[in-house]
Amino acid sequence: MKIRRHGALPDDTGIDLTPMLDVIFIMLIFFIVTTTFVRESGIKINRPAAKTAVKQDQANILVAISPTGEIWIDKKHVDIRSLRAVIQKLKSENPEAAVIIQADRDARAGLMVEAMDQARLAGVRDVSVAATRP
Repeated sequence: MKIRRHGALPDDTGIDLTPMLDVIFIMLIFFIVTTTFVRESGIKINRPAAKTAVKQDQANILVAISPTGEIWIDKKHVDIRSLRAVIQKLKSENPEAAVIIQADRDARAGLMVEAMDQARLAGVRDVSVAATRP
């Protein structure tokens, strides 16, 4: 017969951490699945700074304008004459999408305005220009 000393704890006492680990892994999977990622255009752009810049979170059509005047959508070079047709095609896939123009600070303002006009002519009501907060 085994004699127990008074006040000694059995060897199998302790806190079972398995349920806590299950909850942590379920939360980790939930956050990974529900996270949305921002698509960036295919070229490097230096955005101008603006104090009134507002972050937008929905799936948008990103139009990038380089300092040399090239227009890019989804890493594809687009001519200004075909910009409206490309935006109409992308808008038909996502009717709620807004157009965000990411123009380099050294890009011509006239080209940016022309791109905004083409987006409006394509039927997009929400057209905005991307900027970074200083």
